[in-house]
Amino acid sequence: MSESTPKPSALAAKVDKKRKRQAEDSKPSDAKPAGNGEAPNKKRKDNKNAKDKKNKGKKADKSKADQKPAKPTDTKATETKGGLDEAIGKMDGRLFADHFAQKAKRHNKELSAVELSDLSVPDSAFLDTSSFEQTRNLEQLPAFLKAFSPNKGAELAKSSEEKGTPHTLVVSGSGLRAADVVRALRSFQNKESIVGKLFAKHIKLEEAKQFLERARTGIGAGTPARISDLIDAGSLKLGELERIVIDGSYVDQKQRGIFDMKETHLPLLQLLTRPEFRERYSSTEKKIQILVF
Repeated sequence: MSESTPKPSALAAKVDKKRKRQAEDSKPSDAKPAGNGEAPNKKRKDNKNAKDKKNKGKKADKSKADQKPAKPTDTKATETKGGLDEAIGKMDGRLFADHFAQKAKRHNKELSAVELSDLSVPDSAFLDTSSFEQTRNLEQLPAFLKAFSPNKGAELAKSSEEKGTPHTLVVSGSGLRAADVVRALRSFQNKESIVGKLFAKHIKLEEAKQFLERARTGIGAGTPARISDLIDAGSLKLGELERIVIDGSYVDQKQRGIFDMKETHLPLLQLLTRPEFRERYSSTEKKIQILVF
C-alpha cells in the first residue's frame, strides 16, 4: 500500500486560511509610499513652524510697543543748547521785527490787524548784535553790554544824579530769572549806582517805588509788567534811558523763552511799544535802542 500526503483537517484549513487573509491585510499598512508615509511628520512640522512664527510675531509686537515713538523734529530744539536758544543771536533788526510780529500774531489770535499793528516794533529800533560770538549765558552778559556800549562800556557803572533814572533796562521773562540777572551785573554796581530790582518776586510794588525814589541806579533788571507799573507810577524815569536789553536767548527746562509764552510776550510788546519809547526809536537825540541778548 503506497504512502499518500495526509489531508489537513477542516479546522487546520480554516486556521491556515485565516492567517493568509491576515497576512494579506497587513501588507498595505506595512508599505510606506513616499507620499503617505511622510504626511504625519510633515503635518507636525508645519504645526511647529506656524507656532514659532506666531510666537515671533508676538515678540516683535511687544518690542514695537516697548519702543517710544520718535519725537517730531523741532527746529527750535535743534538750535537749543545748554538752556539757550542759539538762533536768537543770529538775528538782525529786520529778522527780530518779523519774529516779534509773528509771535504776536500767534499768541493773540483774538486781536484785529489794527491792534496787532499797534504792537509792532520797527526794525530800526533793534541794534544788530549778531557779531557777538560768545555764548549768551549770564556770565557773558557784562561783556555783551560792554561790546555794544560807547567807550567799551566805561559809562555802565555810572548813573544819573536824578534818582530812579537808569541808562539801561534788562528785561527778563520771570522774577527768578531777573534776580539771576541782577547778580550777573554786580560788577557794574557801586555806592553811587545800584543795580535796581524791578520785579515782583518777593518785592512789593510800593517797596520798588520807594527804592527808586531814594536810590541812584544806572541799570535796572526786571520783568515787563513790573517795569510798566513803575513807569506808570512815575517812579521809574526814562529821561536818560539809552538801551533796553531783552533776555531773549534764555529758555527754561520746557524750552520756553520770553517770546514763547503769551503771559510774558504780550507784556513785553506792550512795554516796548509805549509812546515814550516808540517816539525815541528813530530819534537822533536821546535815542533808545533794543538789544536782544
